[in-house]
Amino acid sequence: MEGDGPGAPAVCYQPACPARDACVYSSCYCEENIWKLCEYIKTHNQYPLEECYAVFISNERKMIPIWKQQARPGNGPVIWDYHVVLLHVSSGEQSFIYDLDTVLPFPCPFDTYVEDALKTDNDIHPQFRRKFRVIRADSYLKNFASDRSHMKDSSGNWREPPPPYPCIETEDKEDNAEGDHPANKQPMWDPWDPTQDCLTPKPVPSPANQG
Repeated sequence: MEGDGPGAPAVCYQPACPARDACVYSSCYCEENIWKLCEYIKTHNQYPLEECYAVFISNERKMIPIWKQQARPGNGPVIWDYHVVLLHVSSGEQSFIYDLDTVLPFPCPFDTYVEDALKTDNDIHPQFRRKFRVIRADSYLKNFASDRSHMKDSSGNWREPPPPYPCIETEDKEDNAEGDHPANKQPMWDPWDPTQDCLTPKPVPSPANQG
């Protein structure tokens, strides 16, 4: 909550999606979980979709630490190959992160998430330092597709059970989950450091992430 000054009434932030346990969720399919959150926001129209972004977090080595994750209770980080969260930048209010895998509040104030879940790269070995790709929610809904083949091992077995709903497809039905993996998009990293600029993501215009 926040107010406009001393003595001003506090303003309560109304979440852009249902409570965590009511959201569509499949473990290890964070990119699809966030796509479903974007879909919900578009359908329910509580906030303008242009205020929302899918944020891919990864690096060239596909090894990035994130703290306060359900996959590792306690104080240590989880080393993900990549992770995807939803960023809501609301006009006149603080920004919020929606991470369905965190033990932090859902949604979580941006500065709290940065401090507790991302921490600072100054304390992280260079090979684990994170890079970000910020994609407008409308573009993400339009362009993301996955046949989930990247979640199968060499024998064709699922590494993790797939979501119960059909695969997300674009009009041309082209799978781009691997192509959209931020570690495969090194030239397209966004010039955005959340530890320095919590409220203003700067999406990079490009054919791959434009709606």
